[in-house]
Amino acid sequence: MGRFWDSSEWTTYRLGLNQRLSGVFAVQLHGDGARRVGTEPGSLAGIGADLTAFRGQRNGPYLVAGLSGGMGSETSSSFSDPWGSWSAGGGYDLFPLSFLSVGAEARWRKLSLGGRDGPELALGFSIHMGGGSPPQRLSTPEAESLQPLAPQLEPATLADSVIATATAAMGRPYEYGGTGDNGEGFDCSGLIQYAYGKHGISLPRRSTDQAKAGAKVQRSLQKLKPGDLLTFSNRGGPVTHVGLYMGSGRFIHSATRGVQVSTLSADDPYGRWWYARWVGVRRLLAE
Repeated sequence: MGRFWDSSEWTTYRLGLNQRLSGVFAVQLHGDGARRVGTEPGSLAGIGADLTAFRGQRNGPYLVAGLSGGMGSETSSSFSDPWGSWSAGGGYDLFPLSFLSVGAEARWRKLSLGGRDGPELALGFSIHMGGGSPPQRLSTPEAESLQPLAPQLEPATLADSVIATATAAMGRPYEYGGTGDNGEGFDCSGLIQYAYGKHGISLPRRSTDQAKAGAKVQRSLQKLKPGDLLTFSNRGGPVTHVGLYMGSGRFIHSATRGVQVSTLSADDPYGRWWYARWVGVRRLLAE
């Protein structure tokens, strides 16, 4: 929701869906609305698309440009006249929660209706959904002390090689839709696809599809083998997160704090959070 200033003021509204494209770019498709401020008549409605650059799942600035169009009137609420608009500017996002961002945008907007142009300032929020990491509780001292199992010897098996590739990505940030291209971060399924793909094994892109790959294995710590795919769900429904089992009750995954190693335990205070959401195992490598 924002304010557009010209010779008069308009309150603007926008509701949309974002989709990452590739690299630093993403697109948003949205519905638009505007009403004249105060008692003066005038209203607009339409649809539009924005292209953003450098907007990821982390705090920071980004660039935005967009096109919109629809029907409206600057003197009534009849929606009798066509209108078009372009805008360009920048914004800043803050993430108080892993799945929620709040932000501000400043644009210069050109509106065909009445030949208007001027600055537009807006505030809003976004909810981030999909195959990325689920929300996490605050980590415990035990979780903070976890370090990756850095291989001391050359990988002896294919599973060791896949784990070594994932471990080499430790510290990369979590990025919704990220696949590690050009040094970018990963989301959970992006890390799994990357680690296996480096060794000639193709996997689907989405966590819900990866959860159907390979062979089903009994959900038991005793049955797990290094290289197994662990699947998680927040409420027992569709899979929302995946990780790569490393052995010794530990798995590597890309979550809120980036690529990290976590425990899977019914007793450990931090590992219990993941254990409660662990719903399945898929074995992607032959016995």
